[in-house]
Amino acid sequence: MPKSTWQLGVKAGTAAVVAGSGAGTLSWAAYNYLMSQASAARVVIGRNIAKPPEADGVYAPGGAPLERWWRNVPYDLHLMIFGDSTAAGVGCLSPEEVPGVQIARRLADETGRRIRLSTKAIGGATSRGLRGQVDAMFIAGPPPDAAVVLVGANDVTAKNSIRASAHRLGEAVERLRQHDCVVVVGTCPDLGVVTAIPQPLRTVVRTWGLRLARAQKSAVLAAGGHPVALADLLAPEFLAAPDTMFSSDNFHPSAAGYELAAIQIVPVLATALGMWHGGPLPELPEVSEAAEAKTMGSRVTAVVDRLVRHREVHPGDTALEAVGVRVESPAT
Repeated sequence: MPKSTWQLGVKAGTAAVVAGSGAGTLSWAAYNYLMSQASAARVVIGRNIAKPPEADGVYAPGGAPLERWWRNVPYDLHLMIFGDSTAAGVGCLSPEEVPGVQIARRLADETGRRIRLSTKAIGGATSRGLRGQVDAMFIAGPPPDAAVVLVGANDVTAKNSIRASAHRLGEAVERLRQHDCVVVVGTCPDLGVVTAIPQPLRTVVRTWGLRLARAQKSAVLAAGGHPVALADLLAPEFLAAPDTMFSSDNFHPSAAGYELAAIQIVPVLATALGMWHGGPLPELPEVSEAAEAKTMGSRVTAVVDRLVRHREVHPGDTALEAVGVRVESPAT
């Protein structure tokens, strides 16, 4: 994600905690401390501008080589990927590592079908960008049979309103469902696993991310989609083996991290398509207990939780306004 976007997001989060604690539990000294943490995190995370490997095409069962799709190449099911850099595969070094490919190959093996993969996801996208991605799909051709959406982390760092972000996601899912497209959404990941973000700043972005994931789940279900709680499903492994699960930028997943996500998504996708043969799926939890155990048990968490629990968020609010602080956003 761009540094300017990250900077705005962390400033919003830290200012919200400080200014929102009306009892004076946190001071401007604490704000300055958190901002120094944000600066350090930006240095570590940097800005990954590498273009993900090209991976679109037709994937057959049994690990057959990729076939580039053109008009006369046959396929049984069209799968399209929407969302942000994690959907596009930023951090991957080869096409086989890209999450869309890992999902397509597993779906092909599970169903015995030839899967055509198309990617509309764009690095740095927030939920605001989903409308344009879906528009581009309609311009390019008919809707796919199935879609996977991965979006949310950039909404947190860009201080977008949680309610508005979830609503935009729900709109995108609804547009796809109107054309009989099966939609699976990997909800916002747990940013508490990103150890490049120091404490207590990590607690702030983690709290907002989990709130967004819950709102996304409700919006996706209301629109007829199928949410997958990536925050809970992936956090334990990312916390246990960050050197393996994260790419070199310490923010985007590695090939192993994307594989782990694909393993969680494919059973839900195949079940929604009526093609799953692996038995009943378990009820998935919403909150990552593993990451919860790693967070800072301090007033920061209590302040944020109390504010976000008791204040209604309106669609026009930024995330900063959602916790009770109204300020002019700095120029990007």
